[in-house]
Amino acid sequence: MAVDSKHISEHIDRRAADVYDYAVEPANLPEWAPGLGDAVHNVDGQWFVETPEGRVGLAFVERNPYGVLDHTVTLPSGVAVYNPMRVIPDGDACEVVFTLRRLPGMSDDDFARDEGLVRADLARLKHVLEG
Repeated sequence: MAVDSKHISEHIDRRAADVYDYAVEPANLPEWAPGLGDAVHNVDGQWFVETPEGRVGLAFVERNPYGVLDHTVTLPSGVAVYNPMRVIPDGDACEVVFTLRRLPGMSDDDFARDEGLVRADLARLKHVLEG
């Protein structure tokens, strides 16, 4: 089954390691990704984000030297959504790439809305880190 997906990217004038170190910290999410939620909590080693739909689980892959920021968001319904994300070095700068995948049953309008939210979050990440 083919998956409808889009690669959304933002170029950031900061070293890839700096961007990775900032973005991999869930506690920083409210500053650059308020589209996900506005309050982040660590409970017994697990991260949770408070959203209008309820509490959402968040788990990044283990820290790594490759800029991989893949993470799983577990919705209040229990559905887990895997989100590929990378920080790719570009000299003294980098590109952050998020792969947005259409969920089963997602309408075109909802997919477009999610794309807009991701674009806004990546633009905010750029603003925060280039500040």
